[in-house]
Amino acid sequence: MNWKNVLFLLRVERKSGRLIRGIKVTKYRENGFLAYWPYWVSLIIGVLGGLTAKFIVSSAYSSDIITNLPSLKTGTLSIFVILPTVILIFSFVFTLLQQIQLSGIKSAGQIMYWLPITWQEQTLASILSNLLGLPIAFVIGIGSGAIVFAAFYGLILQGLLAFGAMVAAAFLASVTTEILRLLQMRFIGAVYKSSGRAAIWVRLAGTLFFFIIFYVLYFYVIYGSGSITFFTSLSNFQSTVWYVPFIWVALTVSYVFTGQFFQAGLCVVFSALFIAALYYLAVFLNIRFGLYEPPAITLQKGGVYTPKTGFLGKLGFSSGEAAIIRKDFRAFTRRREMVSIFIVPIIMIILPLMQSLGVTGSDQSVGVGALVFKGIIFLLPAGFSAMLLGQVMIGEEGQSVWRIYASPISPKSLVKSKTFFLTLFSTIILSISGIVGVIFYQPTLPGAITALLEGFFVLLAVGIVELAIGFKGPDFSQTRRARMVRQEWSLIGLVVGAVVAAAVLAPLILSVGLSLLTGGTINTSNLAISVAVSGTISLVISTIVYRVNLGIAADFLKKAQI
Repeated sequence: MNWKNVLFLLRVERKSGRLIRGIKVTKYRENGFLAYWPYWVSLIIGVLGGLTAKFIVSSAYSSDIITNLPSLKTGTLSIFVILPTVILIFSFVFTLLQQIQLSGIKSAGQIMYWLPITWQEQTLASILSNLLGLPIAFVIGIGSGAIVFAAFYGLILQGLLAFGAMVAAAFLASVTTEILRLLQMRFIGAVYKSSGRAAIWVRLAGTLFFFIIFYVLYFYVIYGSGSITFFTSLSNFQSTVWYVPFIWVALTVSYVFTGQFFQAGLCVVFSALFIAALYYLAVFLNIRFGLYEPPAITLQKGGVYTPKTGFLGKLGFSSGEAAIIRKDFRAFTRRREMVSIFIVPIIMIILPLMQSLGVTGSDQSVGVGALVFKGIIFLLPAGFSAMLLGQVMIGEEGQSVWRIYASPISPKSLVKSKTFFLTLFSTIILSISGIVGVIFYQPTLPGAITALLEGFFVLLAVGIVELAIGFKGPDFSQTRRARMVRQEWSLIGLVVGAVVAAAVLAPLILSVGLSLLTGGTINTSNLAISVAVSGTISLVISTIVYRVNLGIAADFLKKAQI
């Protein structure tokens, strides 16, 4: 193992994500402070968090109002014990999402195999590169906060031990993600070879099914007993499933804190062996499938191509508009890095669903809490999908946007096709979340109709407004992570989208809020009036911004700059 080669590959991975826009795309920003700003920020936040936690805990223990608190040392160590498991779960989420975002960029996933490096060095560099960004920043933030807090109470050694265990847990999650990536690569290739075009849908359905199962288990473990008893239940959970190798790192900390050094030594040895086994499994899979390329899908030849009207043509779309809609449909179902667009609505559906099933340990079946969670499952998934889609509909073209510039497409046709696709996609999300909400929450018929109509009004207005953000701030650069919208414009879009959604929902919120405050029932006629006003607000906003989008699109096509 040549560690210089590993460090070299890590530097390549780090620099590949910071290409400067412009003509000379081979230049990099080498300022060390700017290059590592997420880690400095995480460190500062962690230190401030540790100081804040010390102030809160000191106030709580010195107060006569709060009683029945455990000893300060016991409470601190009980939190330190579960931190490695929390880091393991969050690191796995971050690295898995990062792999999906990078999967569509070949230059980021293919190592320069002509270099004199071994598979062991390449695999280790890939595993460590998975930790770059949010995973290691999260570890630094939590770990520094724990050490600062522990230093005030003479628990600095325990804090350092917990920090070391968090680093090991993050590395374990990264190794696991690397194995899953390689297995997915081989599986996708096999499915392509055997199923042809059907492989596209098999891959998409398989990926979404995996995330559904993962997030159900994730929310069950994190929120399974309610927020009050979370720390105690997770500690008990670790003790119960001691036979699961992923828990051994956290059990090492627990055994050291309780003075069971023999068991702690066994956990250290077994954890090291387990991590080493996973690493060599990743090396083996890299040797077998690291250079594997799935077969390309070929089109049948023969005959002369003649354009057909098709379903979209019957709806009134021109051939150019229909081509853009079909292209967007293929992009969002075939490009692996676009799967994240599907994941956000899944999370927003699962979370209130787990709440309704009582998994989070609190009763939200009645009162304001019930209305909030019903609103989440009916309104948030579709509205947030419209926001995301509107922002990325232009930037997802990437450097292939020159095809739109070169095509005889008018600004009206471009806006019309993009608006139709994001509205259709968000409406499908609304239908799915609405069906789930009706099945599990069983609202009244007027309530269900109101929720669905309000959801459509929100997604329509938000989607069209966010499309303007997508036109103003697209990011066509193809670096190690395809952002598709510049960060500053994404933040602006988040604020503007929230304001637009609040404006559309204001009549309904006002009507329901007054009914709850006065102790009366929610009248059907009041709901109908609120829905009518919300629909009018949504229609006015959509019409005005749609015309604005036509002007922005005209400037966009006229400048034709990447």
